[in-house]
Amino acid sequence: MQLVQSQSFGNLLAAAALAAFLVPSAQAQFSFAGDSAAKVVTLQGSVSLARDTALWALAAGDTIQVRQVIVTGPDGYAAFQVSDGSTFEVFPSSRVTFRANPGSLRDLVDVWLGRIRVHVQRPGGQPNPNKVHTPTAVISVRGTTFDVGVDDDDETTRVAVEEGQVAVEHRLMPREGDPRVLNGGDELVVYRNSPLAATRRVDKGRIMQYVADAVYQIMLRTPRLPGGGGGTGGSTGGSVPTGTPAPTPLPGDTGATPPPPPPPPPPPGN
Repeated sequence: MQLVQSQSFGNLLAAAALAAFLVPSAQAQFSFAGDSAAKVVTLQGSVSLARDTALWALAAGDTIQVRQVIVTGPDGYAAFQVSDGSTFEVFPSSRVTFRANPGSLRDLVDVWLGRIRVHVQRPGGQPNPNKVHTPTAVISVRGTTFDVGVDDDDETTRVAVEEGQVAVEHRLMPREGDPRVLNGGDELVVYRNSPLAATRRVDKGRIMQYVADAVYQIMLRTPRLPGGGGGTGGSTGGSVPTGTPAPTPLPGDTGATPPPPPPPPPPPGN
């Protein structure tokens, strides 16, 4: 069921919901089934779980389990939290698996397409090892905030660290001297058929620009009803299937005809 509101109120609600969670916070804690589950704490637009050939819509407050695949449409965004307070945000046109390897709860997310932002808490100030996997890279963290993007051809992974430290290994071409350690403000692009290149510095404001661009894209693509109405793009939750096979290349599309997308942001400077 879609909640219909005025366009201005809908956009304000979307912006407020995103802004409340785009800056990681350790204050909000939730009670759910341990590290084998994650809770949807913020949701905007089309966000679903892929089951066989169908997409099952998610809503704020739902809980997902290990090995479940999250799919966002071009207007979709969701933030998830695990029991230790760590969070991961999934941005539009993305496909990720939550804890694809349940035998190791250190493996947080596998990113197959699109972009995520991860904030790993450090309870009591102690290291909290987690890993994020992509088709070309393995990113190891102990407590930090960073951004991971995977191109739609699976050829490259982009890792940008906002704060803290991560170690990046080439998933397909491991070699002596790896992993590369990235600190706050560092960025590394991992290419499928090339050894790890040197890291480069990227302005923190440029990292946040990625987030701002995603917010703009969500608000621009949120379906609007005739007469100036708008909607949050939410749904009744994961118990009701959408009945829509997962499309390609934009999984989880709402079916609405979106306006032309905004120009892509400029690449980070060297």
